[in-house]
Amino acid sequence: MEGRKVDIRTPHDLGAAARGRRQTLKLSQAEVAAAAGVSRAWVTEFEAGKPTVELGRVLALLEALDLTLDLRASGGTPAQRSPRTRTSPDLGSLMEEYKRGAN
Repeated sequence: MEGRKVDIRTPHDLGAAARGRRQTLKLSQAEVAAAAGVSRAWVTEFEAGKPTVELGRVLALLEALDLTLDLRASGGTPAQRSPRTRTSPDLGSLMEEYKRGAN
């Protein structure tokens, strides 16, 4: 996945990307939790897309997975991109896309 960019638009997207990276690295949830200073239960909830997680913990987990966030404007104005009109890919498709890119 080195250098590969993945569009993250929802908590589920971010959780799925982190889970895919963890699996690629062949790390358990417990190993990543220990490296990030969070509980295994927290990692489980995060990977499942829990929408209310502490940003500091998210950043610690991403660091433990050697991932970074790269923010960019997606074009248009926020009013043109109402959250109700956004669609999110299903997690299975996102995981498959991630795995294809990791090989």
